Amino acid sequence: MENALNLSDNNHNCSMIEHHLTVEKIAEANLPTQIGKFKIIGYRSLISDEEFVVLTKGDMRANVPTLVRIHSQCLTGDVFGSIKCDCGPQLHKAMELIETEGRGAIVYQQQEGRGIGIINKIRAYALQDEGADTVEANEKLGFAIDARLYQQCAEILFDLGLCKVRVMSNNPDKLRALEEAGLKIIERVPIEVESEQPAAHYLKTKKEKLGHLLNVSE
Repeated sequence: MENALNLSDNNHNCSMIEHHLTVEKIAEANLPTQIGKFKIIGYRSLISDEEFVVLTKGDMRANVPTLVRIHSQCLTGDVFGSIKCDCGPQLHKAMELIETEGRGAIVYQQQEGRGIGIINKIRAYALQDEGADTVEANEKLGFAIDARLYQQCAEILFDLGLCKVRVMSNNPDKLRALEEAGLKIIERVPIEVESEQPAAHYLKTKKEKLGHLLNVSE
């Protein structure tokens, strides 16, 4: 774990979280993709209407440090190929790393636009067209800069049987949340990808205002 994150290098033996899970597994199936063969698992929250999709590959073992990613839904980037952000390429890169490793899990959470939803995200895009950055746009709409929560994502990783994880993320908030939930973070795996020019300002804002661990030129 990088010292800059100020996360403790604890030696606890993590196990299934002590309290009852607030998510439940609903369905599981095979999912062949252009990148490789995965398992796709559907989870449902017991305390909200949120649903989660999980991609896994290989056996999930508590004592094996395993590649994981918490990927927040980005319809524009993941599905439509928007080059205003790096979300789609990040997702595909994470899948490629897991395919190469032969083991790993991606929790795909429905917290579009850092938790504001797709319609409000489009409104935020309109404000960005007028010159606001991604943080300013959320604030002008009356939303928190980042409203995402990751506790249930951590619960899913526990339910999969994981304990020691290698987290593919540039977001220190995700790292802290997973560690606070009780997971043993062995390593942060940077997940930077080549991006198009329209994403440059977005990535610079994420680094400067959200504290993301990015190598972005000034």
